Amino acid sequence: MLYYLHQLEHIWGPFRLFRYITFRGSMALFTALLWGLFVGPKIFSALRRAKVKDVGRDASIIGHLAALHASKKQIPTMGGLAILSGVFLSSLLWLRPNIYSYSALFAGLWMGVVGMIDDGLKLKRQNTRGLSGYWKLFAQGLTTIILLFLLLGIPHCNATLHQVYLPFCKIPLWATLPTAILFLYWFLVISGTSNAFNLTDGIDGLATICSLTVLFTYTIFTYVTSHIVFAHYLHLPYLPGVEELTVLCLTIAGAGIAFLWFNTYPAEIFMGDTGSLAIGTWIGCIALMSHQAITLILVGFVFVVETLSVILQRTSRRLFHRRIFKMSPLHHHFELSHIPESKIVIRFWIVSLLCAFVGLLSLKLR
Repeated sequence: MLYYLHQLEHIWGPFRLFRYITFRGSMALFTALLWGLFVGPKIFSALRRAKVKDVGRDASIIGHLAALHASKKQIPTMGGLAILSGVFLSSLLWLRPNIYSYSALFAGLWMGVVGMIDDGLKLKRQNTRGLSGYWKLFAQGLTTIILLFLLLGIPHCNATLHQVYLPFCKIPLWATLPTAILFLYWFLVISGTSNAFNLTDGIDGLATICSLTVLFTYTIFTYVTSHIVFAHYLHLPYLPGVEELTVLCLTIAGAGIAFLWFNTYPAEIFMGDTGSLAIGTWIGCIALMSHQAITLILVGFVFVVETLSVILQRTSRRLFHRRIFKMSPLHHHFELSHIPESKIVIRFWIVSLLCAFVGLLSLKLR
């Protein structure tokens, strides 16, 4: 909305700042940050008054972990409402409306609503059975269909959307991916990122702090791919319009930093599926639209490992009736290995930072 103030620079010179991605991105981050710090606590207080408390699994399901997490049962959940509202407000102010920015924004908000329904069902039933996995997959599939329908209808998007790139490679792995395979590819990325983020969101601050690393990395990816000089120099596809995803990345990061202020160990609030499904969807959409979805395996390696630990554990139990880990996702395995929760988070964050550097290297080493 404020982007159009640059048209008044003939009245007051500094209005030209609203044209620049760096300015709007920085302001978007600070707007979402201030919203989360000052309005977030009011949302959290309302959740406490409404007794929207986390519904944990009991000892019959998770064993000794229930004792470790006993104090968390009194902590409010659905704190993702502060993230969603902060991202929505900041985006309306600082995003320039285009097909990339608004389609990605509303995809995340839609999945946030799905997460809200999931959290609401858990609270109503007073157990961890919210929406079934099939309904979540249906919502993610519907999101994929709508996104591709919108993007394929825009000629300059359609021209590059069928290309799939590998990290460290100059030329696309596929130059013209068939539409049916393209849908499957997008669905796997969107559902994979949203579910992976949801699985990682199990101890105080872990998912939030690792998502910040990913978001700041994709801030760089989206900026260079939308800059014709940088894109050509780095042998990246030039994607005009994707620069607005830079602003969106910083908006989500600002809301995430504010939430982390209250969610870091010991947590005062949990984001619930309301926040985790939304942030995971945003990350997946941004990675796909910037043609860096496969690079997300490197940059978001923590989320990949957490998801793989669940898959391996379930497969091993069904086929061999044995556990590979003490518990999955992987962070629970380390908790049951008597590693302090705060130490697990910091170590995962270090790994996430290192993986982000590897992902950024792929920009130059091609």
